[in-house]
This record gives sequence, C-alpha cells and structure tokens, in this order.
Amino acid sequence: MINFSTFFRILKNLKSIQWQILSGPILILMILSMMVLPLAPFVLDIFFTFNISLSIIILLVSMFTRQTLDFTAFPTILLFSTLLRLALNVASTRVIFLKGHEGANSAGKVIESFGHFLVGGNFAIGIVVFIILVIINFIVITKGASRIAEVGARFILDAMPGKQMAIDADLNAGLIGEEKAKKRRIKITQEADFYGSMDGASKFVRGDAIAGILIMVINIFGGLIIGLIQHNMLLSKAIEVYTLLTIGDGLVAQIPALVISTAAGVIVTRVSSNQNVGEQMVSQLFYNPQVILLSAIVLGVLGLVPGMPNIIFLIFTIILLILSWWLYEKQYMLENNFLTSNKKYKLIHNSISEASWKDVKLEDPIRIEIGYKLTPIIDINKTNNLLDRIRVVRKKIAQEIGFLPPLVHIQNNMNLSGNIYRIFIKGVEVGQGECFYDLHVAITSGRETASLSFEKIYQTDFGLSGYWIHEKFKNEAQKKGYSVVESSMLIATHLDFLISNHINELFGRQEAQQLLDYVSTEMPKLTENLIPNIISLTTLHRVLKNLLLENIPIRDMRTILETISEHADVQKDPNELTSLVRIALRKIIIQKVFNTNNVIEMIGLDLNLEQLLLSNIKSGLNNIEPTLSENILIKTKEAIKKQILINAPIVLLVSHPLRNFLSQFLRPSFPELIVLSQLEITDVKKIKITNILGS
Repeated sequence: MINFSTFFRILKNLKSIQWQILSGPILILMILSMMVLPLAPFVLDIFFTFNISLSIIILLVSMFTRQTLDFTAFPTILLFSTLLRLALNVASTRVIFLKGHEGANSAGKVIESFGHFLVGGNFAIGIVVFIILVIINFIVITKGASRIAEVGARFILDAMPGKQMAIDADLNAGLIGEEKAKKRRIKITQEADFYGSMDGASKFVRGDAIAGILIMVINIFGGLIIGLIQHNMLLSKAIEVYTLLTIGDGLVAQIPALVISTAAGVIVTRVSSNQNVGEQMVSQLFYNPQVILLSAIVLGVLGLVPGMPNIIFLIFTIILLILSWWLYEKQYMLENNFLTSNKKYKLIHNSISEASWKDVKLEDPIRIEIGYKLTPIIDINKTNNLLDRIRVVRKKIAQEIGFLPPLVHIQNNMNLSGNIYRIFIKGVEVGQGECFYDLHVAITSGRETASLSFEKIYQTDFGLSGYWIHEKFKNEAQKKGYSVVESSMLIATHLDFLISNHINELFGRQEAQQLLDYVSTEMPKLTENLIPNIISLTTLHRVLKNLLLENIPIRDMRTILETISEHADVQKDPNELTSLVRIALRKIIIQKVFNTNNVIEMIGLDLNLEQLLLSNIKSGLNNIEPTLSENILIKTKEAIKKQILINAPIVLLVSHPLRNFLSQFLRPSFPELIVLSQLEITDVKKIKITNILGS
C-alpha cells in the first residue's frame, strides 16, 4: 500500500531542489528517447515547436547580452541544441519511412506546413530553398563564426600572461585587494575557456549542416525505395510525397539551425560594452545626421534616373531626410542641455561616482597662492613676470646650494584679498605678504638721501623695507639712492628667502636620487658601486639633509661622496657621517660663515660647562636638566646680543663631540646661531673668542 506521507514528503523535497539541476539530464533523456523510441506525429509536432522556440530564445539572449561572459553557457547550449535537431531528424525520418505512404500529413502538421505552405507544395522549389539555407548556414555564417572564435581563442590565450602580470602588479602596488585580484584572474580564465569552447562548438554547427544534406538525400532515396517496393506507389506519387515530407523535415531542422548559427556569430563578433547588440547597431549606425543626409541625396539622385523604381527610391529618400532632420534636432537639443546644465550634471556625477585615486590631491612641494588682483603678474606675454622671476630663483638656489629645488606651483585663490599672496611649503603656510601689481618697489639700501612720500612697506620675514611707488616716480627714487624693482621681484625675493630657510625640507629622497643620477653622469667612477653596496640611499639622503639643515652647500659632491665611501665601512650612523663630512668641508664652511675676515671672532664655551655636557653624553644622556637648560638658553641669548653689538658672526665654538648635540639643542631657539667644531677650524690661524658661554 502506498505511503502517502512519504510520497508528499518526496514531492516537498523535490520543490526545494533547483530544477535547473535536472534540466540537463531531462534534455539528454529526451534526445535519447527520440533516437530510440518511435514518436507519434503529434509528439513530433511538439518537439519541433520546442526546437524552434529554443532557437529563437537563444538568438534573443545573444542579442541582449552586454558582455561576452554573460552567456558562458552558450557552447554547451549549442551542443545540446545540435543534438536535439539531429535526434528530431532521426525521429522524423522514422515516421516518414513508416507512415509516408499515408500522405503529406502523416509526419505531423509542422512538417506538412513547411512542405506545402512555405514552398507552395513544389518539391523542386523546396529542394532549392533547402540547399540555399544550408549554403548560407555552412559557407557564410558558420565558417565566419568558426574563424572568429578560433582567432579570438588564440588572442585570448596569447594575452593571458600579460593580463596575469598586470593583475600581480596592481596587487603588489596596493591598487587592488586579494579578493578583486582573484575575481579578475577567474574572469581571464573564463574568457579563455569560453573562446576555446566556442572554437570547438562551432564545429558542431558545421557538422549539423553537412548532416542535414546527407539526411535529405537519404530520406528522398530511401522514401522512394520504400514507397515503390513496399507500398507499390506510383513513381510520380512517391516522388511528390516523400520529397515534400523530406523538404518539410529539412526546413524544420535547418531554420532553427540557421537561427542558432546566427546567435553564435553574434556572440563571437560582438565587442563587450554596456550596450546590447541592438543598441550598439542603432546608436552607431544612425547617430550622424550628415551621413544620413548624404545617403538621402545619393538615393534621391538614383531615384531620378529614368527606368529606376522612382517612387520607391523617392519614398526612401524622404524617409532618410526626415530621419536626418530628427537626428540633427536631437543632437542640437542634447548639446544645449549639456551646456546649460553642465555644472549640475558634474555635481550629480561627483556625488554618486565611486572614489578613486584620481580624487587624491597630492600636496605641492612649493605653492604660491595669489589674490585675484595679482593674476596679471603671471602673464607670460609680459617681461619680468613672476614665472620668470621664479625660474631665476630656482637657478640661483641650484647654483649656490647644489641641487635643483622642486617646481613652484602658482594658484589663484579667490578667497584671498585682492593683493595678498601666500607661500606654502609641503602644504604648510610659511609666509605671506601684500603686493601691488601696478606699482614698483623702492627698496632701501642704507644709501638713501631722502625719504619718499609714498606708502612704506616692511617685510619682517626677510628684512626688506621700502616704498610702493608708481612707475613715473622710478627715476626720482633712483636718484635718491633707492633700488627700484617690479612688484614681482618682491614675491620672488620672499620666495628665495623662504626656500633657503626650508631647504632641508625640500630635499627629499627623490631629489637625492636625482642628484646622484646627475653626479653619475658627470663623475661615473665616483658613484660606481656606491648605492647600495657601500651606503644606502636613505643614509646618503640623511647626511645631505643634515648638511642642508645647517645651511652648508652640497655642491662639492666629490668631497662628500669620497668621505662617505672612506668611512662608511666602519661608521653607519648618519649623524656621525655628517660630522666627518663637515670636517672634510671645513674650508667651505669657514669661507661661507666668515667670508674674507682675517680674524675669526666666535663665542667660546666654558670649560666646566663643556665637561658637564660631555659627561652627560658619555653616560648616554642626550638631554639636559631643566634648570641647566634654561640657564644655557639665557646665556646664549646674552652672548648673541654681544656678537651683534660688535658686528661679529653669530658662531659658537665647541669641542667636536658636543657639536651635533648643542646644534640640535640650540637651533629651535636660535636658528641664526652656527655651532662649529674645533676640528672644523684647524686650518684657521687667527681665532678670537669674544665672550664665553658659561653656566
């Protein structure tokens, strides 16, 4: 007895199973059944109709596919559809041979309709139509699709290593994550598998076309033999019945085959985009009104030729003219809408678009922001514009310091007051001022004979003072001893001062590498095997940066690199290497600090304080007690005032082990103070200690 609870439970479990899993086995069983079991004409009609429907669905899916990989199941579907048609041919051949003598409707309504309605009941016409369909399918569509699939598979396989390397490069650079890299690798593999499968699957279609011709010949001759010998039919009657049935059967199979072959051609010939095939064809074929207009003119001229079908040609000419006008109006409206609402669309796009690396704005090493009234100061068509002045400043620094500073970017800031400018280094404002484009600057130099009745200026940042004057008073100011320059010179001088004071911040690893590359071209033996065998680029950069921090030029790269190469094996600390390089550059340092003075006047260090600081350093203490620290700062300030009173250089002389320590300690409070080591003045004969820095 049937257990109904178990039966309903099985049905419930079947509902939970995805029916897509069973579709493949069911289709295989259907194909095998059609090949083995005899089918009634009504069942044959159902399967023929299903085959036609399936081919139409496949074609439409291929037409609406936007990306090639959206229809990766196509090669497998192509195989199953080909097997289905061949199985139908076997089943229909069986029915035709068994019941063909009963009449044209013995193999079902579908075959009868295709045999009578489509070819008018004339078997000669049917044979010709069938052969033409087979030729179109076999020679044109299938052959072209096969070739494209073959070439596509070859190109995809050839491009795979490059694509894989690109993914690995993006992954190593941090542009994509591991998950996205995995998806991209899977996509590349799927592309290769798809085109490889299409190359093989297209051979099924070609074989199907050949099989269709052979089946037609076998059906005609086999039917004639059966009709004449077994059923004693007249020759004319047998030829009419079996030929029409065979032609109807062939057309029923070849039309879906032609449709699916077209779908295969669409899949392999399409270019992946965000549009389906129909959208691509319409948008790219009927988008240019000029092309449509010229086509209408050519067609209209042909329509006026005597003997041509004038009415039809002129009708199409009118249609093309209307289409051209409509496209022009549509294009004109789109352009107007774009121009009038460009800003709105841009804001909407920015609000919904995904963030990318293009949204990251890297900070400029040096930037000048100017008010709107100073915009003419950067006009390249005018002489002595700000851009020319900045070029001069960069060349001057490159010649004096020994490396080329970064480019200066100028930006118009509408939020600034009209005549204000601001200077930034690595995004930090380091100076600002006021400049008047239409005025000149009369700079005081100490040799002036009289003051000027104009607005006085004083730039505390770099000690420039003078007057803003009109150009017509330029000669008068010069006669009174003033140096008169254009307004752009004020900004350039300010920029020169700020770059010189922040030169160490502008010397990065990139500049260090560029400097090393330049030295390598000038003195290749000097840099041979230097980086990274002897010293790393990081250490070299640190040494050069330490020198620039204390305003020591790095033009003598020969001495610097030779000193580093000599001591780098035993000394790896950048600060200690800097001290050794300073000793090697002592003549340059003394010349820069004391110029041509015969007697070097410096501040000395009290012996007791020196011993105390040395003991701190030897014990590993790199700091000073708060009370002592405050006392040293007070005494240093007093010593600097005394140096200024006697017009002597602001220089502190200490023992070599203390130089780096005291320089770092005093520099934040007294950036103008230069700390020298006793080893850095060994070649100096006349030294005068003007005052002692004591505890």
